[in-house]
Amino acid sequence: MNKVRTPIEVRYQETDQMGVVYHANYLIWFEIGRTKLIDALGLSYPEMERKGVVSPVIDAQVSFIKPVRYGDAVSIDTWLSSYNGIRSEYSYEVIREDNEVAVRGTTKHVIVDKETFRPLSLRRKFPDWHEIYSKLIEGE
Repeated sequence: MNKVRTPIEVRYQETDQMGVVYHANYLIWFEIGRTKLIDALGLSYPEMERKGVVSPVIDAQVSFIKPVRYGDAVSIDTWLSSYNGIRSEYSYEVIREDNEVAVRGTTKHVIVDKETFRPLSLRRKFPDWHEIYSKLIEGE
């Protein structure tokens, strides 16, 4: 499994009245981690978008295990956990300084035409992505 670890600086504005990171911010952190993973694989979301294709989230799951607070140093581990030529699933773990897992989650994605939102096959539209993703899944 090829994981990419991305450091995250917990900013004050990301916390709620209880002093912990507001739950919706983890989805933003997941996106940061996913983008870093894609970059590390030598692929490019901006290039995909220039070709008129976007990759919406079709499902998101988040499990909150331990709180993360302002000033904490955390990292997010991101990896491709499932791929079938059409759907891609990414998994995430938010890791605290003490190496404890604070949050686990997944997001599922498809690709669609930017104008019509008509679903497309990653396998056919972006064979380079398909080849890399298939190798990642087969390598597990």
